[in-house]
Amino acid sequence: MPDHESRPTIHIPGTTSHTIAPRAGRHSREGTLRYLKAGTGAPVVLLHTVRTQAEHFRHLIPLISHQYTVYALDLPGMGYSEIVPGASYDEPAMRTGVERLLTELDLHDVTLVGESLGGVLALTTAADLPERVRRVVSVNPYDYRDGIARSSFLARVVIGGIIAPGVGPVIARQEPKPILRRILQGGVGDKTAFRDDYLDELLQVGRRPGFPAVARALYRNMHSLIAARSRYAEVKAPVHLVYGENDWSRPSDREANKKLLPAADFTQIPGADHFIALENPEVVADLLNAVA
Repeated sequence: MPDHESRPTIHIPGTTSHTIAPRAGRHSREGTLRYLKAGTGAPVVLLHTVRTQAEHFRHLIPLISHQYTVYALDLPGMGYSEIVPGASYDEPAMRTGVERLLTELDLHDVTLVGESLGGVLALTTAADLPERVRRVVSVNPYDYRDGIARSSFLARVVIGGIIAPGVGPVIARQEPKPILRRILQGGVGDKTAFRDDYLDELLQVGRRPGFPAVARALYRNMHSLIAARSRYAEVKAPVHLVYGENDWSRPSDREANKKLLPAADFTQIPGADHFIALENPEVVADLLNAVA
């Protein structure tokens, strides 16, 4: 594992942890990537949300690993993937990390499942690597203005402070547990779905050297996720768009994506919010297992 000062505090039964080394030469801004692996069968790649990590899928992995070989990636700079000073954390850079997983492990016939940020990356990776991707399940794709700032007034103030010039780096280094809890609980209707041990894990990752700069860069590059929508029409694999009824996206955002992906299946989950992998993992599992 690239980062030796800390280890995950959560273990998902049946998973093993692995790394992918950076490529040499002109790829000097790449870092080591960490991923979890479980199960047997056709490959499913899980892509997590902003400010989370592979353990975001702690409840989903056991529900699908009897039918699939599951790969849950820590996106570049997040979780326990390496933090590279000066690296980019815009959508193309995040997508490159996903594509490294698929190409370095030589995965084919892949089902890409992404939530939020990961939902965007699942679609753009499928556009780039049609020969490797069999299917895309994009859950609450994070491709609209304001994003998590829509969840609450507190989130709007804190995220606005993080991306502000001057004071932004200082605010990004301050991550009080009660504040992070309230912000992230804005993504679930059932607040108990966002468990304290997972919050503690995210806080531990947030203390990694250089992570505040990564978090700030992610929030400052949200516009690149909106721009990535221009790639959706290039996706050749079958797509299933999944939205929580109470997701931060607006009905107009969802309709716009349905128009970009007119052949996509569409499911809206009654009562669900943004973090469906935490609150309603069985819904995604049922979608996947039905076509395994």
